[in-house]
Parts: sequence; C-alpha cells; structure tokens
Amino acid sequence: VQLQASGGGLVQAGGSLRLSCTASVSTYSTRHMGWFRQAPGKEREFVAAIRTSGGYTYYADSVKGRFDISRENAKNTVYLQMNSLKPEDTAVYYCAAAQRSIQSAVRDPKAYDYWGQGTQVTVSS
Repeated sequence: VQLQASGGGLVQAGGSLRLSCTASVSTYSTRHMGWFRQAPGKEREFVAAIRTSGGYTYYADSVKGRFDISRENAKNTVYLQMNSLKPEDTAVYYCAAAQRSIQSAVRDPKAYDYWGQGTQVTVSS
C-alpha cells in the first residue's frame, strides 16, 4: 500500500488548509487511516483518525473542534480539513494506514502499517 499526502503549505494564523491522502488500494483494504504530525525536535504525535468502514472519527484534544477528518472511499482518499490554524500546528503532517482494526490504538503510531511521505504545514503568526 502506498500513500500520497498533499495539500500542505504556508498559511497565516486563523486560516485553513485541507490535506489529502490518497491510497494505492481501496480504503476498504485498510481498517483505519490516520494523520500524525511532527514538529522539529519533537516526537510524532497523533492528530486524527477515521475508521474506513462506518466513518467513526478520533481526534487529539489539541485539534478537536478545529480539524475534521473525512474519507471519500470512491477516490481511496482521506482528508484532513484544518481550520483556525495556530502557529503551534506547524509541523510535517503524515498520513498512515492500518490493515487491521486498531480501535484501541489509533493514537499509537506503531499500530499503523503504512505511511505517506509527509507534507509541510507552516502557520505564521
């Protein structure tokens, strides 16, 4: 499974961006897909995840109410709509996919089987 992330860029605080992650296989081939981010000098942290069947979503507290994860199974794509962006959201964002159900571990990067290449998001103050 290959994942292609896109949509990053430079935006002012308060602005919005939408990230996309397209999988080389049907999203139904994976049970969960997620977004993580990593800022310089920091560990990779969970942002959001979605169960590809049924669409149940999970969010980190730091982005709840501002970010929205969704999927378009016909396009094998998962989106991360990011609103009200803050400078502390600046990071490289990675999408990830898990072939099995990881409901109890969606926030753990080690639970995912496949990773995209990352896309830079920079929020200026």
